[in-house]
Amino acid sequence: MKIKEWPATERPREKLQSDGATALTDAELVAILLGSGRQGQDVVSYSRQLLNEFEGIGPLLCADPNRLLAFPGIGPARVTQLQVVLELSKRYLKWQLKRNDGFTEPRMVKDYLTTQLRHQSREVFVVLLLDSQHRLLRYEELFQGTINAAPVYPREVLKMVMQHNAAAVILAHNHPSGVAEPSQADQRVTERLKKALNLVDVALLDHFVIGSGDPVSFAERGLL
Repeated sequence: MKIKEWPATERPREKLQSDGATALTDAELVAILLGSGRQGQDVVSYSRQLLNEFEGIGPLLCADPNRLLAFPGIGPARVTQLQVVLELSKRYLKWQLKRNDGFTEPRMVKDYLTTQLRHQSREVFVVLLLDSQHRLLRYEELFQGTINAAPVYPREVLKMVMQHNAAAVILAHNHPSGVAEPSQADQRVTERLKKALNLVDVALLDHFVIGSGDPVSFAERGLL
């Protein structure tokens, strides 16, 4: 049965209009985005299959384009659609954090950093510079590679802090392995940066490690 033959209460677009986006499943939202399925398969069941293959909406949006293109029914136009959704989500979270006191809300910070870092194939070390109201001044991917081999971190971070007159800093990096547990090297770098920032009276609010599950907060672990 084609979607247009479904009861109106079960069609994704009609559900969206009557009940709002939060009432829709991930598959129904993806179905609206894609607009059509494949020959012999309606768009909702196709979207459900796509989500099953990529194990959820997050991995789907962050998936490598070549892997997406290998999935039946996904061409360059659909890859572009998914990339646009991911980038829009990043920019929306950044806007929220700039206009509100968002960096006092750990969940919002975790969501923002997850969208920025979880899809990265290499380890990336990030510095977030905040003003006195803990609003975002600048997001900077400062280093790539292994955190243990970065003796210039304090100097580079302090330079950025002074340049942008930041009042506080949040650090973050990803673990491409998917395991977000902080290493001893992570802890050593964090302690070194905390001491350096204290010299210029700038607070280090937190250090987040992003993996495949929930991000780990140094502050919540009592590691700061």
